[in-house]
Amino acid sequence: MTHNIKRGVTAYSYNKVYGISMDFDDILQDIQDTGATGVEILANSHIPKYPNVSDQWIEEWHGKLAQYNLEPAEYGHWVDSRLYKGRELDTKESIEMLERDFILANKLGFKVLRTKLGVIDDTLTPVKNWREFIKGALGLAEKYDVRMCPEIHSPTILDSKMIHDYVEFIEKENTKFFGLNIDFSIFQTGDNSLIGFGENDFVGPPCEHSKVEELIPLLKYVLVCHAKFMRMDENFNEVVIPYKEIIEMLIANNWDGYLISEYEGAKADVPGQTSDQIKRHQLMMKELLGK
Repeated sequence: MTHNIKRGVTAYSYNKVYGISMDFDDILQDIQDTGATGVEILANSHIPKYPNVSDQWIEEWHGKLAQYNLEPAEYGHWVDSRLYKGRELDTKESIEMLERDFILANKLGFKVLRTKLGVIDDTLTPVKNWREFIKGALGLAEKYDVRMCPEIHSPTILDSKMIHDYVEFIEKENTKFFGLNIDFSIFQTGDNSLIGFGENDFVGPPCEHSKVEELIPLLKYVLVCHAKFMRMDENFNEVVIPYKEIIEMLIANNWDGYLISEYEGAKADVPGQTSDQIKRHQLMMKELLGK
């Protein structure tokens, strides 16, 4: 069971309670209480006045990390390709947007970025010029010591043109500064009837899903995983995603990196439910990881 896999939590998991019953410090305290060591934040959700971030807030951020014994695990940001009505961002504008976030992520201590690319359809196909602006940003990513990872989540499957295109790009550019963030929703059975939150259920249509073993040849490109979960039951099992199989596969293939809990279950929060679900999920992962 020797491995270097670490556990984190994304602040996005608290989106139904953030600013209502919990503030940012409450969230960090809650993450610390789970025993996780890493935190993911979303730039436009958790950084006041983003992208115009004050030096004071950056200093306060580092103070909070020390206070709650957390480290920066992943920084979520977007290439907002549809910023302007009637046209998409051109390559130069996209690179400038990326550099803006590289600089900020570097100041905040993040080395792995969940880089959301603009998409053109419901299957999350990225905008046509993604190769041009990602290639143009690779030198900047190296300069600021950050790594871009588009998120691969449902309805995308591993055996798809999108994944093949990303892998082809990584190999052609021979780069360590562009990789993949695998979201475990790609392994979800799609049987939402099992979730069991009644009227508050997360509702999504059953969709095609990938088999766990399909990830093995891609692991060398995977820099971080979103450990998505819909519901933890009373026995600390996730009800629609095969976690035991996933984590055993990661350990057996010597993958290391962060597994970041991402809760996306009930539509509305029952008081205490979000924190309870995240703690159950972290306890499950702790048990499966053997530490």
